[in-house]
Formats: sequence, structure tokens, C-alpha cells
Amino acid sequence: MKTDFHSGEMSRRDMYRMLTAVVVPRPVAWVSTTSASGVDNLAPHSFFTVASVDPPVVQFTSVGVKDSLRNIKSTEEFVVNMAPKNLIGAVNLTGASCPPEVSEFDVAGLTREASMTVATPRVAESPVSLECALHDLIPMGNCHLVFGKVMHTVVETSMLEGSHPLMNKMAPLSRLGLDEWGTSVDIQELKRIRTLG
Repeated sequence: MKTDFHSGEMSRRDMYRMLTAVVVPRPVAWVSTTSASGVDNLAPHSFFTVASVDPPVVQFTSVGVKDSLRNIKSTEEFVVNMAPKNLIGAVNLTGASCPPEVSEFDVAGLTREASMTVATPRVAESPVSLECALHDLIPMGNCHLVFGKVMHTVVETSMLEGSHPLMNKMAPLSRLGLDEWGTSVDIQELKRIRTLG
């Protein structure tokens, strides 16, 4: 037996809870931005993916209008930092509402690290950072889809095997439903089947 849920009969909150519970696990984009007045913002966004490889573009969704979105509209740049398992407390803390004049870097006790291609700082404690220039911004209902062209990537050397980042060393967090987080990495290698027949 299965239970049916009709989108037209669900509240926005119930739809959000349904989608975030079944579209799992979702990687966390720990997005750093800088306001026009120079305040560094940091916030986790769990609607995040690769949008294109050529050009290299990543995409995250701002649900509602938040400081990250305002700052990106103003400066047209941001950094996506990987949210690792060992920083789950800090990642969760930076998701709390904060006045725009207060930096989540300071609230969470995190270190700013200068980026190579954008003015926005990276999170020094994060093992991976993607420096991005705004590529496109698409409003969709109560959300905004933010596309960033990856200008520079930095990876903690100890997490690499040659030039390949190792998942078990990076230990990225993922978001699940409600207050659930994914923290374990169960890796299974299986060669991709390129063609059939």
C-alpha cells in the first residue's frame, strides 16, 4: 500500500517537509558572502548541486530572501565552502538568523581566509572551497536559484590522492529531513556501464 499526497492540497510548509525528506541526502553549500558595507556572511544552503561543467557552474537555492542572496546581488560573487562532519556544530550555528551587521564567521569562531579570485573570504577550516562569480540568478516562486561560475577551487592537500579529492577524508555533511543530518560516508565502488547491447 502507498499513501498519496496531492501538491495542490499541501501547505507550503508541508511540501517543504516532504521534499526535504525524500530528496536525500543533499550536500550542503556553506556559502560565504560579503555585504556592500563589508560584513562577511556565512550560511548553509542544502539545495545545492553542479549545474554545468563547461562552463564550470554550481547552483544553490535561496529559500526566501536572506543575507546571502542580498549580498550576492550586490557584489556578484560568493564562495561555496564544503561543510565537513567535524564542523557540524559551527555549520548548524551559522544557519541561525543573525542581524546583517553581525558576521557568522565571528559568531561561530571561524577563520577567514583570503580568496584568490574574489573579495569574499573562504572558511579556513573547510577542506574545500569554490570561489564563484555570479553567472545567473533566477527567481522561482518564494525561492531564488543562484548560479555561480567557479573561478578557482582549493582543496586541502591531505584530502587528495594525486589530484582527486577523497570522499572518506573530506567527510562532507549532508542534510536529510527535519533536523536530521548525514554524517557517515558508506562508499561502494562500482564501474559505470557505458553502453548496453
